[in-house]
Amino acid sequence: MVNVIDYVPGTTLLHRLNPVTKIALAVALIASSLTADSPIVLVSLLALTLAASAYAHVMRQVRSFLKLLIPLSIIMFVMQAIFVRSGTPVFLSITNEGLMLGLMVCLRLLCLALPLIPALVTTKLTDLANACVEVLHVPYQYAFTFTTALRFVPVFSQEMNAIMEAQTARGVEYDTPNPLKKLRLMLPLCIPLLISSVGKTDATALAAEQRGFYLRTRASAYKRYPLAGRDVAARGAHRPRDSALGAPGLAPTPPNPCMRPRGRMASCPRVHGVSSATMQKPIQGAGSTARHAL
Repeated sequence: MVNVIDYVPGTTLLHRLNPVTKIALAVALIASSLTADSPIVLVSLLALTLAASAYAHVMRQVRSFLKLLIPLSIIMFVMQAIFVRSGTPVFLSITNEGLMLGLMVCLRLLCLALPLIPALVTTKLTDLANACVEVLHVPYQYAFTFTTALRFVPVFSQEMNAIMEAQTARGVEYDTPNPLKKLRLMLPLCIPLLISSVGKTDATALAAEQRGFYLRTRASAYKRYPLAGRDVAARGAHRPRDSALGAPGLAPTPPNPCMRPRGRMASCPRVHGVSSATMQKPIQGAGSTARHAL
C-alpha cells in the first residue's frame, strides 16, 4: 500500500526548494482555486499541480490520493446536479446551472486537496518543522505537533490494516459489497486502534521529554534553512532588497557565531560574559602552583 505523504527522495528543483517556499506555493494554489470563478482557471490550476507532481516523480502518491477524491467528487457532482433547480432544464429536472455548479465543485475539491501532496512528499517532515521554526518563527511545539500528526497518519493506517488482517484470519468478511455491513464490521475496530494510538502517543511524549523537548529553541537545530535565489524567484520577489533578505517580508536568519566549518576551531564571541580571547589565553602560573602543592 502506498502512503500518500511518505517522503520520496530526488534531486529535482521541487525537492531542492526551501520547505517554507513549497508550502507557500501550495497555499497560493489553494487560495487561487478558492477565488476562481471559471472552470477554465480551475482546470489550469489542476493541470499545473499534476505537471509539478509528474516533474517531481510523485504521480504514484497523487494517483493513490485521487482514488479517494474521485468517488467523493462524483457524489458531490450528482448532488449538485440533482438539487439545483435554477437554470434551463437539460434532462428531466437537471439544469445547466446545476451541471456547471457540480463541475465547479468537483474541480475546486481537486484543486484544494492536491497541491499539498507534492509539497509534503518532496519534503522531510523534520526539515518542514525546523524550517517553519527558523524562517516563520513558529514555536517548535506547534511545528512538532503538526509534523507528528502527519507522521502518525501512515502509522495508524498500517495499524488498522494489521487489525483487519487479524480479523479476516478469524473469518470476518471485510470484502463484502454492502457498505453498511462493512461499516458495521469496522466500527468495533476503533477500540483497539484507539488503545494502540494512545500507547504510541504516550511513548512518543515520554521520549521527547527525555531528550529535552521543552529546552529546544530556534538555534537548537544543527541544519540551517536559508532562502536561496530559486526560492525568491519562486515566491515572485521583484524588489532588489528582497534578494538580500531572502524573501519579501521575512528577515534574514542571523548566522550562529558558534557554528564552524569542518576542520576549523570554533570562535564564539562571548560565553557567559567571558570573551573568546580570554578563553583561548593560557592560564599563567598553573604549573608552578601545581608543583608547589606537590
